[in-house]
Amino acid sequence: MESTMEISEKLLCLFSAEVRETADGEYVVDVPSREIDTGSLEPGETYRVALVARDGSSAATADADASASRSDDGPQPPVEPGEMRYVEIEDLGKQGDGIARVERGYVIIVPDTEVGERVKIEVTEVKSNFAVGEVVEEAG
Repeated sequence: MESTMEISEKLLCLFSAEVRETADGEYVVDVPSREIDTGSLEPGETYRVALVARDGSSAATADADASASRSDDGPQPPVEPGEMRYVEIEDLGKQGDGIARVERGYVIIVPDTEVGERVKIEVTEVKSNFAVGEVVEEAG
């Protein structure tokens, strides 16, 4: 059973990071540089921050194990090429393609779909911040 979380339309970026303690006893979360380079964040601005436990598991053990086994600085996409999944189209992109959101708000672009459609897709392309899927059947 998949847990779901309401994602605000005001969400500017989403990444995984470790909370670490500094020498002077403060706690810090580092924002990856890619969120400044490619996102909507500006250095020096103030933002609201939400911390969410990963997959509802104990953050201390699950995150330590995950970060030790990964060489990059962000979460892995929750889908893989060739994966089949049922999605609901929630929005339309600038080019008119359907947009579905899955775990952690990850976006899957589905061409030739309309808002409100539930479709079975095959994931054809996976990038760090979005995937592309093709409709294999109408779900109704």
